[in-house]
Amino acid sequence: MTEADRLALSDPDTFQDPERVHRIFTELRQEEPVAWCPEHWGRGFWAITRYDDIQYISKNPQLFSSDGHLGGITLPDQDEIDARVKAEQGYDPQRLDLYDGGRSMIMMDPPEHTVNRRLVAPGFAPNKLTGLEDQIHVRATNILDKIADRSECEFVESVAAELPIQMLAELFDVPQEDRHQLFEWSNIVIGGEDPDISISREYVINAFMAMAMYGIDLGEQRKKKPGNDLITMLVQPNADGEMMNTEDFVNTFMLLVVAGNETTRNSISGGVLALSQFLEQRQKLLDDRSLIPLAVNEIMRWVTPVVYMRRTALADTDLNGKRIKKGDKLALWYMAGNRDEEVFSDPFTFDVGRDEARHLSFGYGQHLCIGWRLAEIQLTVVLTELLQRFPDLTATGEVVRMRSNFLNSIKRMPVTFTPRRTAA
Repeated sequence: MTEADRLALSDPDTFQDPERVHRIFTELRQEEPVAWCPEHWGRGFWAITRYDDIQYISKNPQLFSSDGHLGGITLPDQDEIDARVKAEQGYDPQRLDLYDGGRSMIMMDPPEHTVNRRLVAPGFAPNKLTGLEDQIHVRATNILDKIADRSECEFVESVAAELPIQMLAELFDVPQEDRHQLFEWSNIVIGGEDPDISISREYVINAFMAMAMYGIDLGEQRKKKPGNDLITMLVQPNADGEMMNTEDFVNTFMLLVVAGNETTRNSISGGVLALSQFLEQRQKLLDDRSLIPLAVNEIMRWVTPVVYMRRTALADTDLNGKRIKKGDKLALWYMAGNRDEEVFSDPFTFDVGRDEARHLSFGYGQHLCIGWRLAEIQLTVVLTELLQRFPDLTATGEVVRMRSNFLNSIKRMPVTFTPRRTAA
């Protein structure tokens, strides 16, 4: 393993070439599963590439912290955004102290994480999701109706992005026309290293400001007129009568926008790409629809929409023969763990009938994605409807990926298919 390969993991351009990325991860898993890697900005990190090590770290927050004050997944240009938001004219500065210590659940450890997670957990409870299934199906069929009489389309914008962002607007109880703005903000928040998305520093900062203001105004509306939506849950007192502060509310709002949009969208588009590349696997699904639940799990494993998360060591410790020092950063490479040869048989084979270990794409432990089941339902519905209505839908032409080492995201993917007439 060369020093250049280790440094490449901190370079978003590396992830434009999935074959190179997986070669690096395979070498690390086999030769040095806990490996020190330099980075372009920062002191470096430990790359964790084996499934079992990722699970071990994820379920031990008392030793490996997610706390944003210690690093976490930080927002770009945080100090500048903070200053600009506070200086924005026409807003009460006390309402806009957004980033002084503000964190979302993803940047918290127990017990603080547990308290905040419980605020939104009812929004993803089984009975709530069961009630949404019919609506997900209706929305998915309406989205597909719009492309039915065509023979080609840009799949990400037309299909993959539409369903999750429509459902997010539903969960927030905001007008569906607002979904386009939420989608744009989500891309800017998470795509800061992509020149097509992050047009300029000013552009990114203005987007953060606008998104923060939207969230604050929405929260204040729900305080005055509560509903049965996720925003209401965030602004209500917890079991101890405590309210989430403004900083944490805004960061949690942003997390929900990004998580509710990006991961599902990229799973849908990545799944269609995989089925286009492995036609024999698509045929297996066409021949046996009972394989769809396993196929959904395999798509999540294969795509790994969230490439990694990181932790900070709270004390000196040993891990897989390496001495981790207090304060060291650790990158949990879910993409690498999902191809671990010790856990998955033939991990580089896409197999819609695979029935093995659970993938790591939703994380693990107390930070398991709270909306994982909603994402699975949406992917299941879209996959089922696509196979039924457009069995020959295939990705064609150039697949354009987001420049990122955090999300495995497809920006544009043209597809072709046999048109299907819809009932009036």
